[in-house]
Amino acid sequence: MRADHLPECQTPAAVGVICPEDMKEQRRTAPRSRASFVTRMTRSSAPVVTYGIMAVCAVVWILQVLPAVGGYVTTSLWFAPVYGSLASGDYEPWRMLTSAFTHSPDSIFHILLNMLSVFVFGRVLEPMLGRARFLALFVISALGGSLGVEVIGAAMGDSLTAVVGASGAIFGLMGGYFVLARKLGGNVGPLLGVIVLNLLLGFVVQGVSWQAHVGGLVTGALVALVLLRTRADRQRGVQAASLAGLAVAIVVAAAAFPVAL
Repeated sequence: MRADHLPECQTPAAVGVICPEDMKEQRRTAPRSRASFVTRMTRSSAPVVTYGIMAVCAVVWILQVLPAVGGYVTTSLWFAPVYGSLASGDYEPWRMLTSAFTHSPDSIFHILLNMLSVFVFGRVLEPMLGRARFLALFVISALGGSLGVEVIGAAMGDSLTAVVGASGAIFGLMGGYFVLARKLGGNVGPLLGVIVLNLLLGFVVQGVSWQAHVGGLVTGALVALVLLRTRADRQRGVQAASLAGLAVAIVVAAAAFPVAL
């Protein structure tokens, strides 16, 4: 029987014919597939990279406080000027980045305050820049913070003090946000106040790496300038190459800087 000659109470289906009322009931009760949590997150405007950074830092910190492996994890990931320079003989450049995901295991407030800062600035900057650019801003700022620790620390005769924490990268987020907001005509007064206050605290509070703050702040501003100069769609390749070049330049500069033991 052809479909166009079916009785009114029947509709063609994969199994033959079915009554419209039965079809409605089947559609109502049929299980509906739901997108996975990861799929829904990546398709939404949620700051996935921000959450990812926070999650990695949290996992690393949990490992740091475990008695069995905590000491090894911390010393394997922290950064000191000797690790960034080829001349030191202890060249381990990956620490310039891994130290940004490592925090003091002696105090939970260190990681809590840093993660709060990552969340506050990440939820604004990540939707504004996009996930890849935001990640680039964070990573390159972290490298710049480590370069600041190496150059300023070595110049002050301190090449062995190790540092941990995301504050260099966070200052990069603040520096990048300042440049972007100023270019877009936003009110940067309150943000400038936050930057200055936190810089001053770095000089006053003992145990804070103000060198990383300065290095991260300058680097984040440079990254934002690159993003602004190459924001046209046709310049995507130039933008990616420029950001990669900046990251490489920071690592090379650190490697070439003479650090005395």
